[in-house]
Amino acid sequence: MTTNMCAESPSSLVATRGEAAAGGAAVQRVGAAVCCAVERFVAVGETIADDNPDVRHSMVLACKEARAAGRAIERVCAGADGAGMVSAARALLASVTRVLLLADMVVVRQLLLAKDKVARSLDRLESVSNFAEFVRAFTEFGGGMVELARLTAERRADLRDERRKAQVAAARNVLERSTLMLLTSSKTCLRHPGSASARENRDTVFCQMRRAMDLIHYVVRDGLPGHEEHSHELQPFSDSHEQAAQWEAGTALGALRGLSTQVRTARARGGADAGRRRALAATLRALVERTHDFTDSAYTSHEHRQRILALAERIAYELERLVAVAVSLEEQGGSGAALESACTGATSAASELERALVSAAREQARDLSSLADDARKLASDLAHIASSCGERESERLHNIASQLHEQLDHIIEVCKLLRHIAMSETLQVSAKFAEINLRIYGPQVVTAARTLAAHPSSAAARENLDVFVDMWAWLLADAARLAKELLDLTDERPDKQQYSSLPRPGKHGTTSKPLKAVRLDSDEQAKIAKSGLEMKMMSSEMDAETEKWQGADENNDIVKRAKNMSSMAFAMYQFTKGEGRLNTTQDLFTQAEYFAEEANRLYKIIRQFSYQVPAGTIKKELLEHLDKVPTYVQQLQFTVKEPTVGRAATFSKVDNVIQETKHLMNVISKVVTTCFDCANKGLIPLDKAINKTSTNTGGDSYKLDFTGLSAAGAGRGSSRDEEAAGGGGGDAKPGGSSSDTAM
Repeated sequence: MTTNMCAESPSSLVATRGEAAAGGAAVQRVGAAVCCAVERFVAVGETIADDNPDVRHSMVLACKEARAAGRAIERVCAGADGAGMVSAARALLASVTRVLLLADMVVVRQLLLAKDKVARSLDRLESVSNFAEFVRAFTEFGGGMVELARLTAERRADLRDERRKAQVAAARNVLERSTLMLLTSSKTCLRHPGSASARENRDTVFCQMRRAMDLIHYVVRDGLPGHEEHSHELQPFSDSHEQAAQWEAGTALGALRGLSTQVRTARARGGADAGRRRALAATLRALVERTHDFTDSAYTSHEHRQRILALAERIAYELERLVAVAVSLEEQGGSGAALESACTGATSAASELERALVSAAREQARDLSSLADDARKLASDLAHIASSCGERESERLHNIASQLHEQLDHIIEVCKLLRHIAMSETLQVSAKFAEINLRIYGPQVVTAARTLAAHPSSAAARENLDVFVDMWAWLLADAARLAKELLDLTDERPDKQQYSSLPRPGKHGTTSKPLKAVRLDSDEQAKIAKSGLEMKMMSSEMDAETEKWQGADENNDIVKRAKNMSSMAFAMYQFTKGEGRLNTTQDLFTQAEYFAEEANRLYKIIRQFSYQVPAGTIKKELLEHLDKVPTYVQQLQFTVKEPTVGRAATFSKVDNVIQETKHLMNVISKVVTTCFDCANKGLIPLDKAINKTSTNTGGDSYKLDFTGLSAAGAGRGSSRDEEAAGGGGGDAKPGGSSSDTAM
């Protein structure tokens, strides 16, 4: 409350300065109250400074400035300097904000220290060799977990980003539920040190807990000044890195809505230039790729599959027609009737496809409750049979394990489809984590049962299996609850009655107009000339680096992507001079989005390349630079999506976009240089340095390609189904790097 009072009172005083003249005494009381509140606020800040020597100097200075600003407000309200109200209020807001930022850094540091303490205790737990040492290590681990749980709960309450809050909640759930499994699996491993299945159980739990802590680390550090300098110290989930900035775009529903937005933009602008036509093609390809999760699923009915395929083909046709009309208007001119008809057809097809996807997902979601019940019964039967021994029981154990794996595959498929139709980031995160946790921990129930079958008289193995069965039940309950929530949200209800006397969208001027794209004037161009020049220099450096790859095949993806990004950066530099093909600020923002997407693709390619590089100093350097890319991509995408109102805010956004693009370009240049060093030093043959692809996602192609859609009908064994959403396949690979895992 003190903080709010300090932050809001100056604004109120500025807004009511005219009224203050009429009530001098009242204004003096307000000024005294603000000064008193600032004193209390500063006292808290000084206490924080005393307890944290690393920020003491900065905090003391910030508190001193805040105290001086509060007294200045009091003097202004007393009438000594009525004209200084605005400057005093601004000084107070700035100093209070600085104190709050420093305090937040202290909180984050405390959380990260608690996380590191738990990580060290996990390492100690993993290396114990006897029960006495294990008990001491687990006691230390428990104390650290309690502190980490408290701090993460407080941090989650402070977060404003919906996706970040959901990620922290999911990570907390993994840590909380895995703690008991860590205890029982470690005890079983100590009791039966020669059991490979017991060791697999234990290592999987360790691996998942580390991944959860890495995700907490990533979310907490996200947005902190200077955190990119130390990003190589953590290995967060690569999926969190890659999807954090594009979570909405990673779903079929998000792709459909993005496509509809692009079509509406084309209608509003009276056409689509080459850049927007390429964007339409890229969005269509993404949409087709995501509908494959529906059409490739063995559990999607034939009717739904055929309808989805037909509607996808219809969208491709409508967009081909829209592109043809746009090209015709651009070259020959004419009326907009044909464009209106093409846009209407495309939006209508997109709406129908959305309904078809939702219907297909709902059909499978309705069965999830019964599937979960059957899976729980199978796990109970598995636990019962595992406690017996003999050849007949072993065969029954194998049969039930096979049935359990089939049920698991079906439930994971449903969760995948539910994520595609989730309409909020919280639900998307929940669906993704439900899929991940089922994929990781589901097979471990069978592994725990095999341990008990091998040691039927072991109390530790029996207890371990019971705990894994309980986790299985929790995960099934999570999936069933998610399905019910999405079924309720997507339930078709009749539209509310509209009354002609009330304003409706499109009537009475209630529709908000899109922000107008503007051109920079000469003064604004001069202000960002330095950033633009730095961008050009980095573009030249990138060109120089790619020229070194003369010995590579012309289809080398690293070279192609790097050249594309260099070309985009040069176009953005030309924009700062009022030249080139980017004419308006909206063109610049769109180019920045393409730049971020291309950087994301290059990141994935080089990540695959890094697996071929032998361990050593140069690989460490490559990974240090590479791990910074997703963070810069995310920052650029967030900056581009930030709404603005007014010319000054738009110019500020342009400046920020140029700066973020420059940072991303800088780290990409370092990554490409290190890749070349790897190949040049003979660590990897140049012709094998990259996995060539034949995708038609080139930056200059905008022809709509629907290749592969017709083949999506019945096959279920696609590469997407083989992706390890949380660690690879059905069983976790505890020894793997968590940066290659999706969570």
